[in-house]
Amino acid sequence: MKISIVIPIYNEEGTLNELHRRLTNALLQLAIDDYEVLLIDDGSKDRSWEIMTELSQNDPHIKAIKFSRNFGHHIAITAGMDYASGDAVILMDGDLQDQPEEIQKLYSHFLKGFDVVFGVRKERRHSFLKVFTSKLFIYFINKVIGTEVPINSHIFRIMSRRVVDHLNKLRERDRFITGLISYIGFKQVGIEVIHGQRYAGETKYSWFKLFKLAINTVTSFSSKPLQLASLLGTFISGVSFLAIIYLIFLKITFGVIFSGWTSIMVLILFMGGIQMLLLGILGEYVGRNYAESQHRPLYIIEDIKKIK
Repeated sequence: MKISIVIPIYNEEGTLNELHRRLTNALLQLAIDDYEVLLIDDGSKDRSWEIMTELSQNDPHIKAIKFSRNFGHHIAITAGMDYASGDAVILMDGDLQDQPEEIQKLYSHFLKGFDVVFGVRKERRHSFLKVFTSKLFIYFINKVIGTEVPINSHIFRIMSRRVVDHLNKLRERDRFITGLISYIGFKQVGIEVIHGQRYAGETKYSWFKLFKLAINTVTSFSSKPLQLASLLGTFISGVSFLAIIYLIFLKITFGVIFSGWTSIMVLILFMGGIQMLLLGILGEYVGRNYAESQHRPLYIIEDIKKIK
């Protein structure tokens, strides 16, 4: 059985050589000799591509792809799967927080007949705030989307060929790979893995990117935000109607008239904010449809090493 390992790379010049060493040792211990490692350079600004080129020249198992610019983490993973030829495909990040030594756990469960075996980090090497927000994100996404297979945010996993083939048919631009894998179905299981320390460099996911990923995920897999917008609009309209009836009642019964510039401005600003929120939700879906209608390629490749 041939194994393909797909690893997106972005500014990992300090990690690549150690990643190669540990990954090679881990595969040797598993007695896996028929494998390929696909490194995808997602527009790195450091020496990552030069190191990837050297590795591909010295190791026949290494294949490297260079994007023309930064297209994004999940797009880089998509490119790797497009070129992967293995009977099973392993996805992992290149910062060594997904430890190569943990592949044996995924692989042993995969041999039991599962189509997807994903890693569940036992002890996360992140700050309390990042761990908390990550758990909140996953809880929220699973509640909103409501898939039968729980969505796990971690890339580290092994998949069967049939899962990869179905995944490669899904070509939407705003991609959340782990969500798409859950959507496909088949036999999936999560197992505990040890979360490693980042070997070098800094995390590539800022809070803004995490927020954007959350928005993309929700709008990709669910229309509930649109339903929420409708319910919110109906609720506010109902409350406003009741308020008007109440004011008319006070005027007729007690002769009370409410006036004041401040209250009017607060009401206008509140309603304006709600309208902008609803327009923003609609805009996310309209913008997504517009981007899909352009039919642009998901990525553009500048250079390839050792891939026919």
